[in-house]
Amino acid sequence: MLRFQHPLFFLLLLLLPLLFYFEKKRRHSFVLFSSNDLLPHDASASSAPFIWIPWFIRMLALVLIITALARPQLANVKTEISSEGVDIMLTLDTSGSMQALDFKIQDEEVDRLTAVKGVVVDFIKQRISDRIGMVVFGEMAYTQCPLTLDYDVLLSFLDEVEVGAAGDATAIGDALALSVKRLKDLKSKSKIIILLTDGKSNAGKITPEKGAELAATFGIKVYTIGIGTKGLVPYPQKTMFGMRRMMVQVDIDEETLEKIANTTGGKYFHASNVEGLKEIYSTIDQMEKSEAKVKHYQEYQELYLGFLIGALVLLLLELVLRETKYKVFP
Repeated sequence: MLRFQHPLFFLLLLLLPLLFYFEKKRRHSFVLFSSNDLLPHDASASSAPFIWIPWFIRMLALVLIITALARPQLANVKTEISSEGVDIMLTLDTSGSMQALDFKIQDEEVDRLTAVKGVVVDFIKQRISDRIGMVVFGEMAYTQCPLTLDYDVLLSFLDEVEVGAAGDATAIGDALALSVKRLKDLKSKSKIIILLTDGKSNAGKITPEKGAELAATFGIKVYTIGIGTKGLVPYPQKTMFGMRRMMVQVDIDEETLEKIANTTGGKYFHASNVEGLKEIYSTIDQMEKSEAKVKHYQEYQELYLGFLIGALVLLLLELVLRETKYKVFP
């Protein structure tokens, strides 16, 4: 952004018409010669139409000098955000049951994981200064993305998450333990885990209850989300005739998810559609909001020197022209 520290100097531009008037008046004065032969050869009529060029160059130089006096500055606006952020671990179930087709986006059937990924993208974009990481789990659990402030990188890792990437079973306890491991030694305002699953824990070495106790020991709050409609749900099944839709019974262990949340001071939610899922993440977003302090400041780059140098070059050019091609008498 360009600004002028002393813009009142531009009032001097009003004097330029006066200078034009006096210069024009001076040009109309003349000296009588008894013969044209007394004039220098360079003062021929061919240069008369361009006799104003040196004067125009001088006026342009004056404009540059006045602009320099006004102190042009290029402002660089910077924003500094400081806050004691929240460390968040997104723990997502990618087991085989997440293929169930009981969610819709714009009236189009999608699987559970696709619906979750869309809502999680919006949740990430709402955060400002919080470190966010991601653990995915199925039969095993692994870190998809370590805690980071680079949300673009996090979103790219989220985009790569697929159903079955960690196996078809559900190891909730192992996922909790890994998430706790990623958070336990960090110093932050708050440490939370948002665990989302659509089934029961049926794999892993650590029970969900033990995982919850580990989280509570290190002061980590766990919000649990049970996703999906209860009972029979449409499910894509590979058969000898290709992919077919089958109705499959999928049960959510809400009792265990509630226990995990209560043990750690969190809260349990259930989502059976995209709108409900969005509302849940929005609620968590408000409950665990960081208070960011935003500080704006500006740095200014001085530009007047360039205008002064330009004016000096023009004045030297005018001097050369007046002493050579456009030399006048008197």
